[in-house]
Amino acid sequence: MNSISKKKPIFPLIPRLRKYLKHYGRLQKVPVEYEDLLRFDNSIPLYDSKGNDTLWLSVFFPQDEMEFLNRALTRIYALLKTDGDESVMQHLYVDRVDYCTFGNSKPFRVRIVNNFNDNFDYFYVKRADSSRIYGLELEHILSPNRINYMVHEETLIEEHIAGIPGDMFIENNLKEENLNEIRLAKEFVKFNERCFVRLLGDMRSYNYVVDITPDFEETHYRIRAIDFDQQSYEGKRSLYLPQYFKENNPIVELGIKHMTPETVAQYQLEERTLMAKRIKSAKHMIKDLVDTMAEDNISEKGKIEMLKSELAAHYKSDKFLKCKNMGDLVKTSLKHMIRSNHAHLKKMNSQSD
Repeated sequence: MNSISKKKPIFPLIPRLRKYLKHYGRLQKVPVEYEDLLRFDNSIPLYDSKGNDTLWLSVFFPQDEMEFLNRALTRIYALLKTDGDESVMQHLYVDRVDYCTFGNSKPFRVRIVNNFNDNFDYFYVKRADSSRIYGLELEHILSPNRINYMVHEETLIEEHIAGIPGDMFIENNLKEENLNEIRLAKEFVKFNERCFVRLLGDMRSYNYVVDITPDFEETHYRIRAIDFDQQSYEGKRSLYLPQYFKENNPIVELGIKHMTPETVAQYQLEERTLMAKRIKSAKHMIKDLVDTMAEDNISEKGKIEMLKSELAAHYKSDKFLKCKNMGDLVKTSLKHMIRSNHAHLKKMNSQSD
């Protein structure tokens, strides 16, 4: 399998994307931008509870900037969580700002603490990257998860997505006695299907989280992507299928253990049906989004040519060969899903008559 591109470029936002973001309430003026946080003057490595290097640095700023940054960052948190209601700010303070030098986006992570009860939350400050924003929007529309973020100029503010990081879940939770292997395997099939249809790449275990919800009889699992940098960028089809990453093998093996090909096909159909319903309920929004993508450049010519050839072969459809860019490929993929899902349901209904 081809490897993921290690140096994916940051793609600037085109005017039409900014117009889209403004129309759907994603543009928001904020008091601190990404470049402002690069002015830290000291840092220390951040270790987890077991003493392992997290690859994040806790950063420190000049004393004369700390008061301003505390107010500004808590103001951003209020904008993100309460639409700017500043009455909550008096109870909040910035406990820590972390910086990650690993990967492409080099984000800042801000830890906000509530004075009253020591409860804490996070948000992220990143460089605005159009391909990542398309990924966030597609996740918001097509998945069962709502995504909260804001864009200002060249800065992207993202809400923290809670859950157990996939790599930690595989290492620490996969052998628990109360693990519902069948439900977890089913959710991975659905997650795999969502990623492939909307062309979200690089879903190795450390790029998603597992959200565990206990119910009165069973435990439910939701796998949620947390890294959208590789939205519609790579050329090889397999890079959009989480099942092919070796880091995910322990969960894939659960599927092999508990599922037949017919069961997998059933779960895939279920997820495609749900995505088709979400598209129907947000048809104007998804059309605006993919039409904007089709005017944008978020990959390289060679990768586009490779992917459209591989998708055409996979789906046995020449429509993919006519695509000019990644936006066209996402649009064609979604249309193919809707058509094939409609045809399947029509066939099933005719057989039941």
